[in-house]
Amino acid sequence: MNRFNLPDVNFLEKDPQIIESNLLSYVQNKTGITLSNADPRRKFVQGLVLYIAQERNNLDYALKQNLLAYAEDEFLDHAGEGVMTPRLEAQSAVTTMEIVLEEDRVSVLVIPAGTRFLVGENTFFATEDTVVVPVDQHTVQVKANCTVKGALGNGYLPGEITTLVDLLPWVKSVSNITVSAGGIDVEQDDLYAERIRIAPESFSVAGPEAAYEYWAKSASQDIVDVKVLSPSEGVVDIRVLLKGGELPSQEILDKVLAVCSDKENRPLTDNVTTNAPEQVSYDIDAEYWISASNASVLSSIQQKVELAFQDYLVWQRSKMGRDVDLSELIKVLKQAGASRVAIDSEMHIEIEKYQVAMEDNVGLTFGGLTDE
Repeated sequence: MNRFNLPDVNFLEKDPQIIESNLLSYVQNKTGITLSNADPRRKFVQGLVLYIAQERNNLDYALKQNLLAYAEDEFLDHAGEGVMTPRLEAQSAVTTMEIVLEEDRVSVLVIPAGTRFLVGENTFFATEDTVVVPVDQHTVQVKANCTVKGALGNGYLPGEITTLVDLLPWVKSVSNITVSAGGIDVEQDDLYAERIRIAPESFSVAGPEAAYEYWAKSASQDIVDVKVLSPSEGVVDIRVLLKGGELPSQEILDKVLAVCSDKENRPLTDNVTTNAPEQVSYDIDAEYWISASNASVLSSIQQKVELAFQDYLVWQRSKMGRDVDLSELIKVLKQAGASRVAIDSEMHIEIEKYQVAMEDNVGLTFGGLTDE
């Protein structure tokens, strides 16, 4: 499958039957001999077909890696290099640790950079900088990064990280006072390919919409959708949406603002702001039936329908400006195996480009078996 809804491209014929037919026709044209099914020479030709088909598959794949719609992994990295768009690297989760010290200590305490804290069985956080604590100071707050990059260190609530690994004198207790967040995995191929596609827009200094979209997506690989508005002259309002339809934190918005406000990226007269999209709530009250002829696989179909329903909710909230059209829900539930679907909710809600639809009260009920 390719990206961007482009037609599929095949550089070479890879069907073994067609390859065999072409080889036999070639032999017949050159020699005037028709090889029968039992002819050893035909068996030799047939023995070559599998090898030729495999090599053509390999070559077809290699040729497609030169096309942005198909490129992946290291091939995609090379495509990005051509437009000065490197893949966004993984980042570590960050939290703020509070260290409480004994009140009767008699000397300055040095907390070295790299001092580690443990949570769980093998997840470590380490301080960023060396901190010097005066004698009369009894608490100190330091930033600590997860030692493993990616989403592993996200989501630890205040008070969960309480074990000091690299022992220090005069320490009474340690504890994180913020939720650990900001850990991001390496940018995925599809999101990276989309940034490469719009990268040429970033070369302009006139402030085109797609240029701001490019720079905003460069701030974090968690960003899946960006809308650029101009509510008044000279004002640029950038709306950001994260994976799974999550709204951006202030930290993400600040990152986007920093990137898009850079003097090398922003036209001099633009006043850039960053905001989360406006949420529009909608409800779903759906009921589905399964054909009686599929009663023997009822449980399996129910699981597929439930999964399709959850996938639809994520799909609906994963793009700004996507209208709520519950006929799409009916389609995906039927594709999953439902025989009939009834929805007792508003079927269509228009969503503005700066808004995102977010489910509120949703329910999916199994109505039983039905005759077709």
